[in-house]
Amino acid sequence: EVQLVESGGGLVQAGGALRLSCAADGFTFGEYAIGWFRQAPGEEREGVSCISSTTYYTDSVKGRFTISRDNAKNTAYLQMNSLKPEDTAVYYCAARLRSCGGSYYYTRQYDYWGQGTQVTVSS
Repeated sequence: EVQLVESGGGLVQAGGALRLSCAADGFTFGEYAIGWFRQAPGEEREGVSCISSTTYYTDSVKGRFTISRDNAKNTAYLQMNSLKPEDTAVYYCAARLRSCGGSYYYTRQYDYWGQGTQVTVSS
């Protein structure tokens, strides 16, 4: 059974940091690109970052967020620094067989999804 399980969300003050984890099981993790998405209430799901052989970030998080992965642990991470209230959302990780590329933010191109973890940034 394929599983992606996010963890590490929580409540943090503006300027603070969180590290999200995405633990994978049931597929060959190293062969898949991993994307992080977020969805705020009433908003569409937004692509935040992606990692395959290269990394991609949406403009609003560049310089603040860092994506990484440990293939030996079947886990991907999203280090989020200098958090802002507008970063508040449910964060999801997803996996797709094709590399990230410029289309990393297309949700339809992902094969597997986690259940999400809430990140709340207070002002």
